[in-house]
Amino acid sequence: MTDPTARPAETAAAEPEGATPSTPADEKTEETRIAELVETLARESADYKDKHLRALAEMENMRKRTERQIADMRHYGIAAFANDVLAVADNMHRALEAAGPELRNSTDAGVKSFIEGVELTERDLLKSLEKHGVKKFDPLGERFDPNRHQAMYEVADPSLPAGTIAQVMQAGYTIGERVLRPALVAVAKGGPKAAAEPPANDNAGITAETP
Repeated sequence: MTDPTARPAETAAAEPEGATPSTPADEKTEETRIAELVETLARESADYKDKHLRALAEMENMRKRTERQIADMRHYGIAAFANDVLAVADNMHRALEAAGPELRNSTDAGVKSFIEGVELTERDLLKSLEKHGVKKFDPLGERFDPNRHQAMYEVADPSLPAGTIAQVMQAGYTIGERVLRPALVAVAKGGPKAAAEPPANDNAGITAETP
């Protein structure tokens, strides 16, 4: 005779003691933990990627800043020295201006050679400065620019528009794209203002009627 309780007993014996049977809720909880772990790893990965890109951008900006600083040092590092040398160029120019046409046209060979020597030295000095980015500019006839010119006084010159540079007392110099020394200039006041037109006559063109 078959025992109806045999199969449940065998099943019970097959299961380990103390084991808790899994349920659909447990499986769902495990899937949720895996999904949260994947989401966390994805978020951390995105964060690391963002930090990596930021670090690369910062390194690129640093490289560009360093290149600019090196270029500035190369172009403007001699600014103080060049400014001192300009005093020598100014003195040579004043000496040539003081010579005047009489000495320049002198028949004395010694005087003529001396003036030519000063002129040659001035040209060589300006060429040497230009090799290092220092250039001379003479703004005569240009519009006054406070960034490049220093106004010493105004002159009345009807032939020039107001604000035009009429005289240059001392030439200016640039180094690279910067002004090393502004030019000393005199600015024209301009010609007299045009006379005001007479007011229109309201009676013009009206002929009195004869009675």
